[in-house]
Amino acid sequence: MYIKRNIDNYLLQWKTETKRKPLLLRGARQVGKSSSVKEFAKGFEYFLEINFEEDKKVHEIFDGNLSPKQICRDLSLMYDVPIIPGQTLIFFDEIQSCIPAILSLRFFYEKMQEQHLVAAGSLLEFALQELPSFGVGRIRSLFVYPLSFDEFLSALGNKSLLQAKTEASELLPLSKPVHNRIIALFKEFLIIGGMPEVVANYIETNDVRQCQRVLDDLIISLQADFAKYKKRIPSLRIRKVFESVTKQSGQKFVYANAVTETSSKQTQEALELLVMANLIFPVTHTSANGLPLGAEANIKRRKMILLDTGLTQRLLNLQLVDILLSQDFEVINKGNIAEQYVGLELMKNASPYQPQQLYYWHREARNSNAEVDYIIQVGDKIIPLEVKSGIKGKMHSLRLFLKEKNTEYGYRISLENYASFENIKVLPLYAVSRLNKENETRS
Repeated sequence: MYIKRNIDNYLLQWKTETKRKPLLLRGARQVGKSSSVKEFAKGFEYFLEINFEEDKKVHEIFDGNLSPKQICRDLSLMYDVPIIPGQTLIFFDEIQSCIPAILSLRFFYEKMQEQHLVAAGSLLEFALQELPSFGVGRIRSLFVYPLSFDEFLSALGNKSLLQAKTEASELLPLSKPVHNRIIALFKEFLIIGGMPEVVANYIETNDVRQCQRVLDDLIISLQADFAKYKKRIPSLRIRKVFESVTKQSGQKFVYANAVTETSSKQTQEALELLVMANLIFPVTHTSANGLPLGAEANIKRRKMILLDTGLTQRLLNLQLVDILLSQDFEVINKGNIAEQYVGLELMKNASPYQPQQLYYWHREARNSNAEVDYIIQVGDKIIPLEVKSGIKGKMHSLRLFLKEKNTEYGYRISLENYASFENIKVLPLYAVSRLNKENETRS
């Protein structure tokens, strides 16, 4: 079962380009990279898929001459598939297992732009680290993540709800029944997450508990990969750091709380490996005094979030009934899962052509300890985002940021309907993707 993804549109755009660069899909294991390519391949007369992990013999083709024409000729003979530019899609899967194949990509751009070539790899960042300038300007990357909430709604067939929430605003909020219906689906999404296999299982069975079994399988599979990350770091240590990221989600990551028997340097190295594997993403502190936000970032003050809320709730063993039935935000947000969701949505709905960086703001003073969950750029403006529950809170941190930075407005993101209070706009959690669309409109 294939679930339509936003990445499909980018693949179709790439297909029609004249000066076409080889396409490199990057992202964690099991986020749907290979499935998207195979669906895309249906628009070609011929499709040649090569899995470098499964077929070791094919590596020999890349041992010597990296001429694209010779590579295509040899691959065509080996797999008995015609390779005709414009009619054949070549797919190099798990390309990280064959470094010479990665090196060959640049020559396809230089000498054979008419050939459609897509490559992907689950632990690709580890290989690319050894090849820092392997194809600068000659290869196009597309970063792939689990399904966003909008993709989830579309997969469930709720396109009218998706359209309604897209058109709504603080000036034209949704009716209460429609708002509540989307909130119910949002809660399901927090539990299920966006991993394609889990979403497909939910579509077929409509059974949240069965999805938990699929999540368990995914967690075991992801943890089994830890042994491949680096020989000198025990997989058990990486696993403990992985689990600690889940427990510390929404908070400044404290190395000492991750693996007590090892040094902070060893913990940091394990953490960096998990970031390279695209299993976790850092949220870095910024002073937010100007653009770009990264100019005043402090990498020593970081939060870490897991790539999927479904995996997070499973690792934390949260009570599903509490989340589904409760109207209490604190119950729903156990493990800071709502903050995690917001960060992931910001990444999923941004441009896939470059990796997205997440930032937060924290002010420590003698009489004032304030924190804003996310700081984003919208056009030429710096906008604060605070994830909150009720409408009676004073939103001290958000108001302090707006005053101190002389910022025009900010967002409170919660279970509430669209609304506004002076210079604070209220955005429902299910509508975070609107922030990316607003940025696209202004840019």
